[in-house]
Amino acid sequence: MMDLQFAQSVLEAQPFSRVIGARLTQLDQDGVTLAVDVRDDLRQQYGYIHGGVLSYLADNALTYAAALGLGPDIVTSGFSIEYLSPARTGSELVAHATLVHAGRTKAVARCVISVVDADGGRRVVAAAQGTSMVRSRGPKTALQQ
Repeated sequence: MMDLQFAQSVLEAQPFSRVIGARLTQLDQDGVTLAVDVRDDLRQQYGYIHGGVLSYLADNALTYAAALGLGPDIVTSGFSIEYLSPARTGSELVAHATLVHAGRTKAVARCVISVVDADGGRRVVAAAQGTSMVRSRGPKTALQQ
């Protein structure tokens, strides 16, 4: 199984993840949790957190969950997301994803994204499901070893 330290090194190797300030807070047999602080520069014109931020969280959390079954040399092959409620207030966005099924080359995962209030209360704002697939069977790069 991939460990949290290795998974964090993969996240830190993604320039966009650094820009958005994403961090992994959990990676174990129960799933993966990815978090981003709520900031004004992540909002759209109505003051809600932009759907692209929620999609980013879903995409990465789903792929990390799929890696629990397939290993780290994978890419997203597709996902769908449902925006359930606008994320207006809160201090942090948290995406928790779990592995549903992993085959030899493809895996399915599910994700729930919540906004966390300063007092720790949570409200679900989006749900997603996606598939990831093994990227290649060739030589591994330094990050994949």
